[in-house]
Amino acid sequence: MFRVLLVALVTAFAVSSCAGSEPPPPPQPRPQAVDVQSFAVLPEATTFAKIEALPRDDDTSPTAGQVLRAKKDVPVYDAVNGRAVAKLPATQLGSPTWVPEVDRKDGWSKVLLPSRPNRSAGWVFTGSDDFERAENDYLVTVDLAAFRLDVTEKGRSIGTWTVGTGSAQHPTPTGRTYVMASIKETVATFSPYVLPLGSHSESHETFGGGPGTVALHGWPDDTPFGTASSDGCIRVPDDALDLLITLPLGTVVIVK
Repeated sequence: MFRVLLVALVTAFAVSSCAGSEPPPPPQPRPQAVDVQSFAVLPEATTFAKIEALPRDDDTSPTAGQVLRAKKDVPVYDAVNGRAVAKLPATQLGSPTWVPEVDRKDGWSKVLLPSRPNRSAGWVFTGSDDFERAENDYLVTVDLAAFRLDVTEKGRSIGTWTVGTGSAQHPTPTGRTYVMASIKETVATFSPYVLPLGSHSESHETFGGGPGTVALHGWPDDTPFGTASSDGCIRVPDDALDLLITLPLGTVVIVK
Protein backbone atom coordinates (compact mmCIF):
# COMPACT_ATOMS: atom_id res chain seq x y z
CA MET A 1 0.00 0.00 0.00
CA PHE A 2 2.84 2.36 0.88
CA ARG A 3 4.41 1.81 -2.57
CA VAL A 4 1.07 2.48 -4.33
CA LEU A 5 0.58 5.66 -2.32
CA LEU A 6 4.12 6.82 -3.10
CA VAL A 7 3.61 6.24 -6.82
CA ALA A 8 0.33 8.19 -6.69
CA LEU A 9 2.01 11.11 -4.93
CA VAL A 10 4.88 11.18 -7.42
CA THR A 11 2.42 11.07 -10.32
CA ALA A 12 0.34 13.89 -8.84
CA PHE A 13 3.49 15.96 -8.27
CA ALA A 14 4.61 15.38 -11.86
CA VAL A 15 1.21 16.41 -13.25
CA SER A 16 1.00 19.51 -11.09
CA SER A 17 4.58 20.43 -11.95
CA CYS A 18 3.87 20.14 -15.67
CA ALA A 19 0.72 22.19 -15.30
CA GLY A 20 2.54 24.84 -13.33
CA SER A 21 5.38 25.04 -15.84
CA GLU A 22 3.16 26.34 -18.67
CA PRO A 23 4.33 29.83 -19.57
CA PRO A 24 1.88 32.66 -18.84
CA PRO A 25 0.35 34.45 -21.83
CA PRO A 26 2.57 37.21 -23.19
CA PRO A 27 1.66 40.69 -21.97
CA GLN A 28 -0.16 43.00 -24.35
CA PRO A 29 2.17 45.51 -26.00
CA ARG A 30 1.16 48.82 -24.47
CA PRO A 31 1.42 52.11 -26.36
CA GLN A 32 4.40 54.35 -25.99
CA ALA A 33 3.54 57.22 -23.69
CA VAL A 34 2.55 60.46 -25.43
CA ASP A 35 3.17 63.53 -23.29
CA VAL A 36 0.59 66.30 -23.12
CA GLN A 37 2.53 68.68 -25.34
CA SER A 38 3.19 66.10 -28.04
CA PHE A 39 -0.43 64.94 -27.99
CA ALA A 40 -1.67 68.52 -28.37
CA VAL A 41 0.20 69.03 -31.65
CA LEU A 42 -0.79 65.73 -33.27
CA PRO A 43 -2.98 66.27 -36.36
CA GLU A 44 -6.62 65.34 -35.88
CA ALA A 45 -7.84 62.43 -38.00
CA THR A 46 -10.89 64.20 -39.44
CA THR A 47 -12.28 64.71 -42.92
CA PHE A 48 -10.44 68.06 -43.04
CA ALA A 49 -6.97 66.57 -42.53
CA LYS A 50 -4.33 65.00 -44.75
CA ILE A 51 -2.00 62.70 -42.79
CA GLU A 52 0.56 60.92 -44.96
CA ALA A 53 2.09 59.01 -42.03
CA LEU A 54 -1.01 56.84 -41.56
CA PRO A 55 -1.00 53.25 -42.84
CA ARG A 56 -3.38 52.25 -45.64
CA ASP A 57 -6.26 49.81 -45.83
CA ASP A 58 -6.02 47.99 -49.16
CA ASP A 59 -8.63 45.33 -48.40
CA THR A 60 -12.06 45.45 -50.03
CA SER A 61 -13.78 42.61 -48.20
CA PRO A 62 -16.48 42.94 -45.52
CA THR A 63 -15.22 43.34 -41.98
CA ALA A 64 -16.14 41.23 -38.97
CA GLY A 65 -18.71 43.88 -38.05
CA GLN A 66 -16.94 45.37 -35.03
CA VAL A 67 -17.13 49.14 -34.56
CA LEU A 68 -15.50 51.35 -31.94
CA ARG A 69 -16.55 54.66 -30.42
CA ALA A 70 -13.84 56.91 -29.05
CA LYS A 71 -15.02 58.23 -25.68
CA LYS A 72 -12.39 60.95 -25.79
CA ASP A 73 -9.59 62.15 -28.07
CA VAL A 74 -7.13 59.27 -28.36
CA PRO A 75 -3.74 58.74 -30.06
CA VAL A 76 -3.54 56.90 -33.37
CA TYR A 77 -0.38 54.88 -34.09
CA ASP A 78 1.26 53.78 -37.31
CA ALA A 79 1.68 50.21 -36.01
CA VAL A 80 1.08 48.08 -32.94
CA ASN A 81 3.10 49.80 -30.21
CA GLY A 82 4.40 52.11 -32.93
CA ARG A 83 4.68 55.87 -33.27
CA ALA A 84 1.76 58.19 -32.51
CA VAL A 85 1.06 60.05 -35.77
CA ALA A 86 -2.45 61.44 -35.22
CA LYS A 87 -5.27 61.73 -32.74
CA LEU A 88 -8.83 60.55 -33.20
CA PRO A 89 -11.35 63.06 -31.83
CA ALA A 90 -14.46 61.98 -29.95
CA THR A 91 -16.76 63.68 -32.47
CA GLN A 92 -16.83 64.10 -36.25
CA LEU A 93 -19.00 66.79 -37.89
CA GLY A 94 -21.19 66.93 -34.81
CA SER A 95 -21.64 63.14 -34.62
CA PRO A 96 -19.96 60.75 -32.17
CA THR A 97 -16.89 59.08 -33.62
CA TRP A 98 -17.65 55.48 -34.59
CA VAL A 99 -15.00 53.74 -36.72
CA PRO A 100 -14.92 50.20 -38.16
CA GLU A 101 -12.34 47.74 -36.88
CA VAL A 102 -10.51 46.01 -39.75
CA ASP A 103 -7.88 44.12 -37.76
CA ARG A 104 -7.16 43.21 -34.13
CA LYS A 105 -3.96 42.16 -32.41
CA ASP A 106 -2.90 41.90 -28.76
CA GLY A 107 -5.23 44.56 -27.38
CA TRP A 108 -4.87 46.83 -30.40
CA SER A 109 -7.34 47.55 -33.20
CA LYS A 110 -6.69 48.80 -36.71
CA VAL A 111 -9.52 51.14 -37.68
CA LEU A 112 -10.58 53.03 -40.78
CA LEU A 113 -10.11 56.80 -40.59
CA PRO A 114 -11.81 59.72 -42.37
CA SER A 115 -8.74 61.75 -43.31
CA ARG A 116 -6.89 61.98 -46.61
CA PRO A 117 -5.34 60.10 -48.34
CA ASN A 118 -8.24 57.77 -49.11
CA ARG A 119 -8.12 54.37 -47.40
CA SER A 120 -6.30 55.82 -44.39
CA ALA A 121 -6.27 53.62 -41.32
CA GLY A 122 -4.45 53.52 -38.01
CA TRP A 123 -3.88 51.50 -34.86
CA VAL A 124 -5.52 52.41 -31.54
CA PHE A 125 -4.96 50.78 -28.17
CA THR A 126 -8.19 49.20 -26.96
CA GLY A 127 -6.80 47.61 -23.81
CA SER A 128 -8.27 50.50 -21.79
CA ASP A 129 -11.70 52.04 -21.29
CA ASP A 130 -11.20 54.76 -23.91
CA PHE A 131 -13.46 52.95 -26.39
CA GLU A 132 -16.94 51.50 -26.54
CA ARG A 133 -17.23 48.40 -28.73
CA ALA A 134 -20.37 47.33 -30.60
CA GLU A 135 -21.51 44.87 -33.26
CA ASN A 136 -22.70 46.33 -36.58
CA ASP A 137 -24.57 43.83 -38.74
CA TYR A 138 -25.06 46.16 -41.72
CA LEU A 139 -23.03 46.55 -44.89
CA VAL A 140 -23.48 48.94 -47.82
CA THR A 141 -22.04 47.87 -51.18
CA VAL A 142 -21.90 50.17 -54.21
CA ASP A 143 -21.22 48.66 -57.64
CA LEU A 144 -20.17 51.62 -59.79
CA ALA A 145 -20.35 49.79 -63.12
CA ALA A 146 -23.90 48.57 -62.41
CA PHE A 147 -25.02 51.82 -60.68
CA ARG A 148 -26.30 49.62 -57.86
CA LEU A 149 -26.38 50.14 -54.11
CA ASP A 150 -27.18 47.18 -51.87
CA VAL A 151 -27.73 47.17 -48.11
CA THR A 152 -27.39 43.89 -46.24
CA GLU A 153 -28.04 42.92 -42.64
CA LYS A 154 -26.16 39.83 -41.45
CA GLY A 155 -25.48 39.01 -45.09
CA ARG A 156 -29.14 39.24 -46.13
CA SER A 157 -30.15 41.94 -48.62
CA ILE A 158 -32.68 44.39 -47.20
CA GLY A 159 -32.69 46.81 -50.13
CA THR A 160 -31.24 47.33 -53.59
CA TRP A 161 -31.46 50.51 -55.66
CA THR A 162 -30.19 52.08 -58.86
CA VAL A 163 -28.08 55.11 -57.94
CA GLY A 164 -26.06 57.90 -59.51
CA THR A 165 -22.27 57.96 -59.24
CA GLY A 166 -19.30 60.19 -60.00
CA SER A 167 -18.58 61.25 -63.55
CA ALA A 168 -15.53 60.21 -65.57
CA GLN A 169 -13.92 63.54 -64.66
CA HIS A 170 -14.81 63.25 -60.96
CA PRO A 171 -15.11 59.52 -60.22
CA THR A 172 -16.39 58.10 -56.96
CA PRO A 173 -13.35 56.69 -55.12
CA THR A 174 -13.30 52.94 -54.68
CA GLY A 175 -12.31 50.91 -51.66
CA ARG A 176 -13.54 50.28 -48.15
CA THR A 177 -14.92 53.27 -46.26
CA TYR A 178 -17.76 53.93 -43.79
CA VAL A 179 -20.62 56.20 -42.76
CA MET A 180 -18.83 58.88 -40.76
CA ALA A 181 -21.66 61.22 -39.79
CA SER A 182 -25.31 62.08 -40.37
CA ILE A 183 -26.22 65.66 -41.16
CA LYS A 184 -29.74 67.05 -41.42
CA GLU A 185 -29.54 69.54 -44.25
CA THR A 186 -30.57 73.10 -43.39
CA VAL A 187 -28.98 75.04 -46.24
CA ALA A 188 -29.16 73.08 -49.51
CA THR A 189 -32.44 71.64 -50.81
CA PHE A 190 -31.22 68.68 -52.89
CA SER A 191 -31.40 66.20 -49.98
CA PRO A 192 -32.98 66.30 -46.51
CA TYR A 193 -30.00 64.39 -45.08
CA VAL A 194 -26.38 63.95 -46.09
CA LEU A 195 -24.28 61.01 -44.92
CA PRO A 196 -20.57 61.91 -45.25
CA LEU A 197 -18.27 58.96 -45.81
CA GLY A 198 -14.66 58.52 -44.77
CA SER A 199 -13.43 59.15 -48.32
CA HIS A 200 -12.70 62.12 -50.57
CA SER A 201 -12.81 63.11 -54.20
CA GLU A 202 -9.50 62.49 -55.93
CA SER A 203 -10.21 65.31 -58.41
CA HIS A 204 -11.63 67.99 -56.07
CA GLU A 205 -9.29 69.21 -53.37
CA THR A 206 -12.23 71.21 -52.05
CA PHE A 207 -15.89 71.35 -53.03
CA GLY A 208 -18.66 73.72 -51.98
CA GLY A 209 -16.43 75.25 -49.33
CA GLY A 210 -15.66 71.85 -47.78
CA PRO A 211 -12.78 69.35 -48.07
CA GLY A 212 -14.25 67.34 -50.96
CA THR A 213 -15.78 64.68 -48.73
CA VAL A 214 -17.76 62.03 -50.60
CA ALA A 215 -21.27 61.40 -49.28
CA LEU A 216 -24.45 59.42 -49.74
CA HIS A 217 -27.39 61.76 -50.33
CA GLY A 218 -30.72 62.11 -52.06
CA TRP A 219 -31.77 64.06 -55.13
CA PRO A 220 -34.94 66.01 -56.02
CA ASP A 221 -35.72 63.88 -59.08
CA ASP A 222 -34.66 60.62 -60.70
CA THR A 223 -32.53 62.04 -63.51
CA PRO A 224 -29.13 61.06 -62.04
CA PHE A 225 -30.00 57.46 -61.24
CA GLY A 226 -28.23 55.04 -63.53
CA THR A 227 -25.80 57.72 -64.70
CA ALA A 228 -22.24 58.76 -63.86
CA SER A 229 -22.85 62.48 -63.46
CA SER A 230 -22.00 63.61 -59.93
CA ASP A 231 -18.84 65.21 -58.57
CA GLY A 232 -18.04 61.98 -56.73
CA CYS A 233 -20.96 61.60 -54.34
CA ILE A 234 -23.47 58.74 -54.55
CA ARG A 235 -26.99 59.99 -55.27
CA VAL A 236 -29.74 57.71 -53.99
CA PRO A 237 -33.56 57.54 -54.27
CA ASP A 238 -35.74 58.73 -51.40
CA ASP A 239 -36.58 55.26 -50.10
CA ALA A 240 -32.91 54.30 -50.11
CA LEU A 241 -32.07 57.43 -48.11
CA ASP A 242 -34.87 56.60 -45.67
CA LEU A 243 -33.12 53.31 -44.91
CA LEU A 244 -29.56 54.63 -44.99
CA ILE A 245 -30.20 57.28 -42.34
CA THR A 246 -31.27 54.52 -39.92
CA LEU A 247 -27.95 52.66 -40.20
CA PRO A 248 -25.53 53.03 -37.29
CA LEU A 249 -22.56 55.33 -37.69
CA GLY A 250 -19.47 53.32 -38.57
CA THR A 251 -21.36 51.13 -41.05
CA VAL A 252 -18.88 49.87 -43.63
CA VAL A 253 -19.38 50.99 -47.24
CA ILE A 254 -17.56 49.05 -49.96
CA VAL A 255 -17.31 50.85 -53.31
CA LYS A 256 -16.13 48.75 -56.20
